[in-house]
Amino acid sequence: MKASLAHTPYDGSSRLFAIGLKPLDPARWIETDALLLPYLAEKRRLYAELPGKVFVEEPGTRDAQAEVLAVLESWLAAHRPDTHRQAGGRVEVVGAPQDMPAIAEAPLAAASLLVQDDLILMRRGDSGWRLVAGSLCFPSSWSLVEKFGRPLQEIHGPVPGFGPGTRPDELIARMFDGLQGQAVERFNWSIQAGDALYNPLSGVQRDDRAKKRPSEFPDGDLNANAFIRVERQTLRKLPVSRDILFTIRIHLDPLRVLERHPDRARLAASFAGQLAELDVEQLDYKGLTADRDRLVDWLNGMAAG
Repeated sequence: MKASLAHTPYDGSSRLFAIGLKPLDPARWIETDALLLPYLAEKRRLYAELPGKVFVEEPGTRDAQAEVLAVLESWLAAHRPDTHRQAGGRVEVVGAPQDMPAIAEAPLAAASLLVQDDLILMRRGDSGWRLVAGSLCFPSSWSLVEKFGRPLQEIHGPVPGFGPGTRPDELIARMFDGLQGQAVERFNWSIQAGDALYNPLSGVQRDDRAKKRPSEFPDGDLNANAFIRVERQTLRKLPVSRDILFTIRIHLDPLRVLERHPDRARLAASFAGQLAELDVEQLDYKGLTADRDRLVDWLNGMAAG
């Protein structure tokens, strides 16, 4: 896929293992770019081949799903007229197939075929905010099926420093409760081998990876195989259902594209510095324990050059 470096949170503006929620201009809510149609084609492929792994819904969520679809259609028609158009009372993507797969009977799945983002619906219950429906075609090392129906504190349980009872866990719960009509955003990032958008990881696989600490790049060729994976995440509370829509947009760029960036020295130095600061538990969670040092050396070499 074409490299863009649309976001560089590793410049120090977004720290790993930090909440980092910031207010978002409503006009910037959903991003579209030249990869819109390829991303949607990949979603259709995954819906056809792995529907049970990339889409989930609880009974009683269809009204909220329909609200998501209506909110997205209204926003896209107003803010993205170059990529989306009104047709027969609905909004469609210019240039995309207009036949809908069977899974699109669920409004959240239909909504997911309008945008590059994954869409997660969170609902407040007795146990806190739970994942009650979701379209997750591009997971960043987690499993939608495993997180389905679970509250935030359990969803974040494996994340170092974010488990049940921690201060970040309590802060996130309060932020969710206090969120109103405004949208907020945050960024997360990591390094992966290859450019696969669909990059799931089960809890068992994560534990095994942390125990064995394999290299993601056994051939040693970071220049060819290392990709920066940036997640742009947004949150907004829906006006009618009061559920929260969590969107996740994935940006994938080869690590080597940093060499062509006009600010490459500063970006590479900050990137290396953040990786160097990670402790063993954080490195194990990211799957970077075996590769951190050579990634840091590679980035520091770019910063020095």
